[in-house]
Amino acid sequence: MTKPHPRSLVGKTAVVTAAGQGIGRAVAERLRDDGAEVFASDLNADLLSDLDGVDKRGLDATDGDAVAAYFEAFERIDILVHGVGYVHQGTIEDCSPEDWRRSFDITMDSAYYVLKAAIPHMKGSGGSIMTIASVASSIKGYPKRAAYGAAKGGVIGLTKAMAADYLPFKVRCNAVCPGTVDSPSLRGRMAELSEQLGSLEAAEKYFLDRQPSGRLGIPEDIAAICSFLASDDASFITGQCVQVDGGITI
Repeated sequence: MTKPHPRSLVGKTAVVTAAGQGIGRAVAERLRDDGAEVFASDLNADLLSDLDGVDKRGLDATDGDAVAAYFEAFERIDILVHGVGYVHQGTIEDCSPEDWRRSFDITMDSAYYVLKAAIPHMKGSGGSIMTIASVASSIKGYPKRAAYGAAKGGVIGLTKAMAADYLPFKVRCNAVCPGTVDSPSLRGRMAELSEQLGSLEAAEKYFLDRQPSGRLGIPEDIAAICSFLASDDASFITGQCVQVDGGITI
C-alpha cells in the first residue's frame, strides 16, 4: 500500500480565519487543494460566497463569545491559520488611544480568543498553528507603523509562548511573517498614500522600491509556506518566525 506523500493534507481538518480575501483566501484555497477539510471564516461572510469546497461562516474574531461558540462545534482540529489583523498608518503621535485600542482589539485580542478556543481541540492529537504576523513587528521597524508593529510583535510573542507550552502535546506553533504582499489591504493603503504623494503610481512605486526582490509578494507565496508548515514535512519546526519577505530582512 502506497503511503500518502508527507505534504498531503488529506484527512486533516483546517480552520482559517480572515479567509475572505488576500492572504487568508489564498491559504484556505491552498489547504483545500492539498486535501484538507477547510473551515473558512471572515467578518464579512459575503466575501466567502464564491469560495468553493469549504465550510463558510461569518465570524467576528474580536467577539470572544462568538469565537468560543464557533470552536465548540469541532471535535478535532489539525491545522489553524489565524490571519485577522488591522494596519494603522502613523507614528505614535498620529495614533490616538482609539487607534491604539482598535489595533490591539483586531490583531492581538482576536489572536487570544481564536488560539485559546482552538488549542483544546488540538492537544489530543497534535497539529500545527500558524499566525500571520509581519516583518513589521519585533523583527523590523517601519515608518508610520507604530501600532501595527507593536500589535504584530505581540502576535509573535504569543505564538512563541504557545510553542513552548504545547510542544509536549505535539502542537507546533509558528508565526508566518510576510513582507509587502499585493492584497486588497495593501491596495487600500496605496490609495491612502496616493493622496499624500499625488498619484497612485507614486504610491505603488513607494512600496515596490522597498522590495529588494524587485516585486511585491502575492498571497500565494504566503499560502505555500502555510501548506508546508501544516504538513508532516515541517514536523521538526516550531516556535519560529518564518520570514516570507522578498529579501527585506536580509
